[in-house]
Amino acid sequence: MSEPPIVIANREHLWWLLNEASQLEHMILSQYLFAEASLKSGTGDGLTAEQADAVAGWRRVLHSIAVEEMLHLALVSNLLAAIGAAPTFTRPNFPQRSGYFPSGIQLDLLPFGEQALRHFLYLERPEGMQLQDAEEFEPVPPTRVSLDPADLMPRGQEYATIGHLYRGIEEGLRALCAELGEHAVFVGSPRAQATPELFRWPQLVAVTDLKSAFTAVDLIIEQGEGARGDWQQAHYGRFLAVWREYEELRARDPGFDPARPALAAYLKQPYDIVEPQPLITDPGTRRTAELAAVAYELVLHLLTRFFTHTDESEEQLGLLVGTSISMMADVLRPLSTAMTTMPVGPEHPGRTAGFAFEMYYAMSNFVPWREPSWALLHERMRVLVERCRAAEKAGGPASAVAAAAGVRAAELAERVRAHVPPALLPS
Repeated sequence: MSEPPIVIANREHLWWLLNEASQLEHMILSQYLFAEASLKSGTGDGLTAEQADAVAGWRRVLHSIAVEEMLHLALVSNLLAAIGAAPTFTRPNFPQRSGYFPSGIQLDLLPFGEQALRHFLYLERPEGMQLQDAEEFEPVPPTRVSLDPADLMPRGQEYATIGHLYRGIEEGLRALCAELGEHAVFVGSPRAQATPELFRWPQLVAVTDLKSAFTAVDLIIEQGEGARGDWQQAHYGRFLAVWREYEELRARDPGFDPARPALAAYLKQPYDIVEPQPLITDPGTRRTAELAAVAYELVLHLLTRFFTHTDESEEQLGLLVGTSISMMADVLRPLSTAMTTMPVGPEHPGRTAGFAFEMYYAMSNFVPWREPSWALLHERMRVLVERCRAAEKAGGPASAVAAAAGVRAAELAERVRAHVPPALLPS
């Protein structure tokens, strides 16, 4: 059965859908990173040598797919910037089981295992493939009514697969260009684009016209579900290979569990979620979670500044990109992995803490001017460094990780500090 058509009759319809695509990519990659962080590490974690090799391979697969989802997020940001819209990295908190996205798309943070793999296969399935989501996710009826092309104001539309969303965006771009002309659709500055040179990402496509927009959309579809039904090397096919290997190892050893019992847990009740969520109460785990939360916030603010920059030099743009990548890889990743070895608290016996990618507010932007924006970035980075040092002094199982994170964060803060006017630096 074919899916209902996606309606894009004006720029605002397109803008709305690209923003939703950005939030989807952001949340999907967060799910993959959560599952990756939950995986056990080596024979010292209770695995046999064979199991440890398999888990190491699954970690590489999850990480590589998450990196490709980051590429998709950058491509969507380029599409937004190309039509004159400001990319944003705000999104709702987990879990999103129904209502915010179309009825067939539910998102939550699960440790690696049968439920997570079934869920990932469902999300990445090619358009037209019939597949059930994991048991954790109960089907809900559609909540979005069809959009009338005459409606001036945009709203959410139904689509069952992510591929269908992007094909609708592609058709909408084609229709708008036919109506307005490419020059009137792609009004964004080319300098607002994330380029392969700045990101050192050969597959990244700078979007300046309809041809490059189609290239960007096609890359997202092909990496996710595969090109024209060829999904072996796409996300769906790679997850299917992991699933088959996981099932084979489980059949040989029913007690095999490749993941720690990570529970997505929060420092406080999410502001946009009604149902009570698990809260971290163990003091040492809370310290580590706070560090991860600030590092994550900084990653998003650095990327936001890049995509909405004003008079930054090429050197400064490269610094924003490089600092965001280093903050994620060298600070956030080890902290979030360490959390999965630490208890949530006595309220959740036997469960370790998983970093919930917590959003504390609807993230906005700094002021447009470069100098105060960089001053605020540096100030927040200093806060992270100070908290890492305090966590190191407090001791505990994550003190060594906090110490290493603090050293790296201090190095990154100094690079940013060099571009802040002395008059705006703290005394």
